[in-house]
Amino acid sequence: MLIPAQHIRRLFGYLLERLAQNVQYYDLRGKYIGIVAAIGFPLYYYVWHDLYPQPYENLGLRLIGSALFIPLIFSSYWPDWAVRFKAAYWNIAILYGLPFFFTFMLLMNGGSAVWVQSLLVAIFVMVLVLNAMSLVLHFLFGVGLAWLAYSVTSAEGSFQLVHNAGFLMVQDPAITLQTWYFLPIVFFAILIGVATNFSTEIAQKERERAILDAAGSIAHELRTPLLGISAGAAGVKTHLPALLQAYRLAQENRLDITPIRTAHLHAMEEVMSRIEMEARFANTMVDMLIVSARGVRAAGRLETCSINQCIAQAMQRYPFATGERQLVDWQPGADFMFRGSELQVVHVLFNLMKNALRHLQQAGKGSITISTQVSPHWGTLIFRDTGTGVPPEILPHIFTRFYTTQSVREKDHHWGAGIGLAFCQEAVKSMGGHIRCRSDFGEYTEFVITFPITDHGGQP
Repeated sequence: MLIPAQHIRRLFGYLLERLAQNVQYYDLRGKYIGIVAAIGFPLYYYVWHDLYPQPYENLGLRLIGSALFIPLIFSSYWPDWAVRFKAAYWNIAILYGLPFFFTFMLLMNGGSAVWVQSLLVAIFVMVLVLNAMSLVLHFLFGVGLAWLAYSVTSAEGSFQLVHNAGFLMVQDPAITLQTWYFLPIVFFAILIGVATNFSTEIAQKERERAILDAAGSIAHELRTPLLGISAGAAGVKTHLPALLQAYRLAQENRLDITPIRTAHLHAMEEVMSRIEMEARFANTMVDMLIVSARGVRAAGRLETCSINQCIAQAMQRYPFATGERQLVDWQPGADFMFRGSELQVVHVLFNLMKNALRHLQQAGKGSITISTQVSPHWGTLIFRDTGTGVPPEILPHIFTRFYTTQSVREKDHHWGAGIGLAFCQEAVKSMGGHIRCRSDFGEYTEFVITFPITDHGGQP
């Protein structure tokens, strides 16, 4: 029975996503792993070749491993075009440096106890840096490639010079049946590693769910008093002009009243509008937090949506502060229809708008441009701001929930807790779309969202 192509693509996409997750928190530890690997590979050639000679050693393989990890030490300085390949490069380096290298050396050394122990150490490091699924994939691919390389090498009839107890001997590197004892140990280590990482991932997801549920509950509790403040401000705003007029008449007729400074009178005329606007803004932020906390669970049934209608709703409902609306340039352009949730798309735009306006304020410059494009099968929404931009070391992680780094906190910029953009990615993916971000730090940030279209809305 043939497996449908869409299921294969979905499985392949899931595996790639799991592999990419290994680099989400790379900046917190990858630099130090790179330093240890870059030094350790050539150093242990001296250890196993001169101090405690082993049957087989290969300086070339070790130098390749060292060279692979050196760029990871300086990944913070990679150019923008290279940052997008960091996840792939990280996985290739780990694949070569741990399962492939240590398995190949184990095979070439006839399954010696030294290399069995070394492989167990490599598995321990893999458990620390890889999730459960990636651990299995790396181990299977690494061991498979190592066995292939070993088979090719041994098939050439190559013999190795062995320096043992002061004697040089010629030894066939082929593995004998007596050396297979290490397999149960290795498989047990992998099994324990997968079980440990799987339980850790479950615990992490439970912690994230608890945090999001708590945030949603707090936001829900804030909604009622905010609505009360908004309604009260609207009521006072209705009657305040009459009260101020009565005060002015009383003052003109020299009645015995407590005087109010003119500046305070002018402030009172505007304060209710500001209170109402701030309450409306806070209530919108609460709604965003609730929707983000609930995630795609709140999406409900998908329906046919118009991208221009979604943008119009977001522009109408977003609580712009004074002067902010003029910073947004949107003219209804090429419309397209897609299967999705208008509420979720509106909240995706809310999150992008909130972040962009904050970055414009931090930069003290810039504007926001929203545009759309249509191709035969895809519709694209482009959201671009010319504010602070995103540093290249942060860009690969902006969709990671709760991502933060010490380097981020050291800057005078706020990059959020990772809830809003993580929600954006989940919401867009739930509608069959994709979201990606391009940025030039100090110049611009651009989010490109694509949806599979169901019908052309035509040109306005």
